[in-house]
Amino acid sequence: MAGIDQSKTFVPINIAVMTVSDTRTLETDTSGAILAERIVGMGHKLAARVIVKDDVPLIVAQLKSWIADPLVDCIVTNGGTGVTGRDVTPEAFAQVCEKEIPGFGEMFRWISMKSIGTSTVQSRATAGVANGTYMFALPGSNGAVKDGWDEILKYQLDIRHKPCNFVELIPRLKEHLSPGPAAAAR
Repeated sequence: MAGIDQSKTFVPINIAVMTVSDTRTLETDTSGAILAERIVGMGHKLAARVIVKDDVPLIVAQLKSWIADPLVDCIVTNGGTGVTGRDVTPEAFAQVCEKEIPGFGEMFRWISMKSIGTSTVQSRATAGVANGTYMFALPGSNGAVKDGWDEILKYQLDIRHKPCNFVELIPRLKEHLSPGPAAAAR
């Protein structure tokens, strides 16, 4: 049965937050603040919080920095997922992503349908894994950030969530980087 298994102990992970915007500062970044508040409120560690301009090389550089950091388990971005010329977060993700998680964007758009109707088709919310680090890209509106965290991420980033969750898979995310038993036996 789906839900939280209260008999299990919560396991905090380290989550970095990136707001992709040409105009926001840490003081005016309400979406990033909502994410940070929810991350810490749930018991996770806020590993970092930054603002990065809508620029593919800058976004990629920050993603790569966090992906290389063993103290970052998960990255959540907000902003830059629309269809305008400055919306380039999915393109940056594509440059570093090793494995896509298409169900995240699909689920996000399905959930958003309730609040914004067919306008949800304009979202390019996406997710993936790189070097054992989860990456989730949400739109930059407060409502979208709340929907993404409250309806998807707070459950998938909780090891107690059943029947399955992303946290329990963290130890296995780098399996492709190490030789398997057959290679080790040679």
